[in-house]
Amino acid sequence: MKLNRSIAPINYLAKWKVIVLVLSVVLMLLSALPSAFGEREALHISNQTRMAHADDVYRYLVDNNIDVHSVSENSGRLVVTFASSGQQAPAQALMSGFIQPSETVALALEPSAPSWLTSLGFQPIKLGLDLRGGVQFLLDVDLDTVFNAHAQSVIDDLRQEFRVRGRVENGEVVIVRYNETLLGNIRTHLRTQYPNWALRQSGERLMISMDEEEKRAIRTLTVIQNLQTMRGRIEELGITEAAVQRQGENRIRIELPGVQDPTSAKNIIGATASLAFYHVEPNASARTKSINDQDGRPVILHRNSILGGEHIIDARANLGEMGVPEVNITLDSTGGRLMTNHSRSNIGKPMATLYSEYSQSETGQSIEQSEVISVATIQSTLGNRFRITGAGSMTDAQNLALLLRAGSLTAPVTIVEERTIGPTLGAQNVKNGFAALAFGLGFTLVFIACWYRRLGWVANAALTINLVCLFGLLALIPGAVLTLPGIAGLVLTVGMAVDTNVLIFERIKDKMREGRNFSQAIDRGFDSAFSSIFDANLTTMIVAIALYAIGNGPIQGFAITLGLGLLTSLFTGVFASRILINYLWGRDTSHKVKL
Repeated sequence: MKLNRSIAPINYLAKWKVIVLVLSVVLMLLSALPSAFGEREALHISNQTRMAHADDVYRYLVDNNIDVHSVSENSGRLVVTFASSGQQAPAQALMSGFIQPSETVALALEPSAPSWLTSLGFQPIKLGLDLRGGVQFLLDVDLDTVFNAHAQSVIDDLRQEFRVRGRVENGEVVIVRYNETLLGNIRTHLRTQYPNWALRQSGERLMISMDEEEKRAIRTLTVIQNLQTMRGRIEELGITEAAVQRQGENRIRIELPGVQDPTSAKNIIGATASLAFYHVEPNASARTKSINDQDGRPVILHRNSILGGEHIIDARANLGEMGVPEVNITLDSTGGRLMTNHSRSNIGKPMATLYSEYSQSETGQSIEQSEVISVATIQSTLGNRFRITGAGSMTDAQNLALLLRAGSLTAPVTIVEERTIGPTLGAQNVKNGFAALAFGLGFTLVFIACWYRRLGWVANAALTINLVCLFGLLALIPGAVLTLPGIAGLVLTVGMAVDTNVLIFERIKDKMREGRNFSQAIDRGFDSAFSSIFDANLTTMIVAIALYAIGNGPIQGFAITLGLGLLTSLFTGVFASRILINYLWGRDTSHKVKL
């Protein structure tokens, strides 16, 4: 009797599948390892001038009783790590007086893992604000300023076209004198040039306002642009792993994990600094406005700016020839063209630099504070590179340059809430969260091993691989942050991963009760359980995606670990468990097997 070789053996997986599984687990293990070593407090010192050397910085800090672990140079900056906690703030204060004024010192955290591991590109898991400690800001975007600016552009256009008399009130254009002819002309002009603006008569006045759909669009665009600007500012501060998200219609939430001194971050994030250049007029008129300079003297400016801060692509603070702080500005092509056209036709005339900043009053109203920081005579045609003076001290000039590099906000923002979570509380959250995870994991391992016996040990091995893969993915995926609710997601993942193995093992038991041998029961049990496992994980994944898309902050942290946990549970529960069982008992044809 000849053996039919066309029938594929049961409980057999191709070698390439086994190799892929092993390589994946090894990769996830390497990715998860840096998290086990933790992180050290560190400083990042920009070293563009190459004036500071690692050995000099190390000796300087050690001589001032700072517990330094190492000082190294990486990508044009010095990285200082500390052997104990609580050294960042005093070291930052010391380094501010040691380095050049144009350099910056940023708080950071560096991995404690061996260099061979980090050189491969593996980093520890990023911890959220509730685990690492830090600062959270809630910002309110003043949209009234934006609506008033749009209304001002409409009234300026109408003044130029029809010489009407009007003003802006609460985001609406108010025209006080008109006749039927003017009314018809304005209505036609609005229909062609401003289709999203509506006109109505209120007594003897004409009221022109934008419709609600246009307001919603402007509100969304304004908040989104402010979000992008805030992210740029935080990158300029050297703070990594920050979360900047929209909250509600006109608010922005910023989380800065690991920031121990929020003052500098608050000054930069909360400031709505913008720089604009104006033509100086000799006399006041309807087309001008009066702004005081730094000495309190009024300067008459044209109502419309030559160009604004949105055209600034680079700004650097330096000391000028006379030792006066100055800011060197580089414009984009559009800004350079605007500046060239204006300066070419206004040589010998003054041009003012206007600095504006917004703050919040006790009643919650946004207050604009503007001052002319410099008035200079245009000596020649200016291009896309020039410098301004009058920004104040060197520190003020550096802050101004930072804000201009990060971009001007579309609308002013004010900090309405500030929360600080100490590193001690964050460490306690980590300890308690992982204690809960360890307790749940330990109880589950013991129960599964006792209940399913030898198959239970396979489930325990698969569960261990599952957690390794989950931690590896959290460390590997950009933007993934582990939060306190995320730890709850890890605990939930343990239960779901075990549930996958329970379904498979119960199917195997059912097949053996039907009279099949152990080898056949394994094959049929995995196949029959897969559809149920896949459906259950798919429906839960839909919920995780919805939580991530709609929620924010802690909810997203939970959704991330839940979603990744579903993927790793499916991977290890179905494939890793089957490979282990196939290897150990896949050829066992005995009917007398205790499960």
